[in-house]
Amino acid sequence: MAKKVLLVSTSAGQMGEHPTGLWISELAEPHTVFTKAGFDVTIASIAGGAVPIDAGSLAEPFFAPDAKAFMHDAKAFGALSHSVKVDASMAGQYDAVCLCGGHGTCVDFYGPAAAALKAVVEGTYAAGKVVGAVCHGPIGLIEATKPDGTPLVAGLEVTCFSDVEEEQVGQTEAVKPFSGSNEQGLTGKGGKYSKGDPWTSHVVVSGNLVTGQNPQSAEAFAEAVVKALA
Repeated sequence: MAKKVLLVSTSAGQMGEHPTGLWISELAEPHTVFTKAGFDVTIASIAGGAVPIDAGSLAEPFFAPDAKAFMHDAKAFGALSHSVKVDASMAGQYDAVCLCGGHGTCVDFYGPAAAALKAVVEGTYAAGKVVGAVCHGPIGLIEATKPDGTPLVAGLEVTCFSDVEEEQVGQTEAVKPFSGSNEQGLTGKGGKYSKGDPWTSHVVVSGNLVTGQNPQSAEAFAEAVVKALA
């Protein structure tokens, strides 16, 4: 039977005064890898329905070939345009749950808007299934806990979009009213954080948790999830 994977996107098209959304390659590249692996892939978002896409991710040099192909694939893009709403009942229904990035996650992968996502992440992890997150996606891990009530990331090796990269894109202050620093959020909950050089691929596997640092990590991140599901 084909493995079932849930790809989760933000539904937030604004971060304060800043237009944002999903960073398309961070969903499109894993979608491509998982589809080629024969997985049954479902696309979900916090609110369901059409997913806002960060315009910056559609511009060169960031608009990766797999992202372009995804955007021109009627079935794949249709699933993104009619995404399923994240619901707590999804916990345990998928072999892997992967949280995709984009600055929109600073708004709705954290706090009250992320209650259902938190339940899905916690239930998936507790069931011994794979939890993955790439770039800003790990924001959805910060508030999650293990069954014993301790932070999910405590004692686990993790990565995410680094503070250095956040500074280089000029968003350090912009994220503060929302999730704040992704890196500091994970380390503050006891995560063993590591990072590669800015804008280079860096993926970390710690038990059934797989994380990737940035857009450049999306493909390798997905390949690590495939390996974890083997």
